[in-house]
Amino acid sequence: MLPRLPSPPSTWRRIQTAWGLPDLVGQGRFVTAHLIDSLGNGLVMAFTVVFFVKTTSLPLVAVGAALTTGQLLALPVPPVIGPLLDRYGPRAVVAAGNWLSVAGFIGFLFAHAVWQIVVWQFVVQLGATAFWMGSSPLVVLVTRGVERARWFGFVRALRNVGVGFGGAVSAVALSMGTVAGLRAVMVINVVSFAVAGWLVITLRAADTDAVAGAGPAEPERTAGEPAGGTSGGYRAVLKDTQYLRLVAANISFVFASTALTVLLAVYATDDLGVGGWIVGVFVVLNTAMVALLQTLASRWIEAHRPTAVLVLALLFNTAAFIVFGTLLVLPGRAVIVGLLIAMVLYTVGEILGSPPTGELSVVMAPEELRGRYLGVYQLSWSVGGALAPALLTALSQGGAALPWVFLATISLLAVPLVLGLDGEASTKPGS
Repeated sequence: MLPRLPSPPSTWRRIQTAWGLPDLVGQGRFVTAHLIDSLGNGLVMAFTVVFFVKTTSLPLVAVGAALTTGQLLALPVPPVIGPLLDRYGPRAVVAAGNWLSVAGFIGFLFAHAVWQIVVWQFVVQLGATAFWMGSSPLVVLVTRGVERARWFGFVRALRNVGVGFGGAVSAVALSMGTVAGLRAVMVINVVSFAVAGWLVITLRAADTDAVAGAGPAEPERTAGEPAGGTSGGYRAVLKDTQYLRLVAANISFVFASTALTVLLAVYATDDLGVGGWIVGVFVVLNTAMVALLQTLASRWIEAHRPTAVLVLALLFNTAAFIVFGTLLVLPGRAVIVGLLIAMVLYTVGEILGSPPTGELSVVMAPEELRGRYLGVYQLSWSVGGALAPALLTALSQGGAALPWVFLATISLLAVPLVLGLDGEASTKPGS
């Protein structure tokens, strides 16, 4: 009897492979939960300020201050969530994050005073932090380490699509200009995040007793650094110099991620003298490139060491910020061409940098202390994200090119930090 030959891949699977998509069979709940979170965040980011201005009697300044205060109060949260992640696992933490967001959005519907906005904004930020701290280890659990780079790239692309679409829906709601319309959007968020939490908590593939480290091995550690089996909580994390290098290097990516929202519009209109609509076009270009190319790039990323990809991402960021800074000396239409080149370089750096940082933040951490490790890693996002707007705008007061010089410098300085992470965390299929 002749041996049975394996059946050829289906057309859909061939399409998935060509576009760098992971195998989505059986992952409908996981994908849907991520899409709901992305859509909801797109909605909230675009209209929260206007929501409170329209639904309360508070002035714009008071609303902005209340929302900022709520976010600042949530800055110390990651180290608190870390032990919960270690104890209960990423599935429970991600679901709890969704449901905390539900509580916060319900609170938004009934908030009329400054202190109420502060409290409910804190709850929403608490939920968002729990979601993102549990998201990366949940990817590892659900995928069992198979096509891991593709999954991190896919989640990133899915977030961009969701945030963009959510922002568009929010813009439609804002154009209606009615309080009822704004409240309806918030109610939709409440329902969708509640469903997302249910989808996550019922994921059968995310049992905490699964082998989270299946697939690529963790990076090698030098003598004196913690390895699997180490106890000691956050003291062990702070002694792990390799992981702290990753956290320090990630700060440069955090600052880079704020460049478009904090610097670009003011720089382009006030210093370069181009129309504001051009900035909007380039932001759309950035979003479209990430959405369309992130999964394709994952095919290349998975065949290379994460540290090598991170170095390349940092060099692209450095080049982009140098081009942004030199636009001041370019004449006329050359500025538009320069902006286009800088934006493409910046977006390529973003596409290359996101999957390996997310992956390394998980696989470099000992499994039994993974939550605490991710608590420290998340601090680079929360603290860096809070400091970046103030620091970059302060630097701009000293000269239009100064923030770009700073961003290029910290991107370049992060390269040796990444090179120190050499190990076995490659993402080659089947390794």
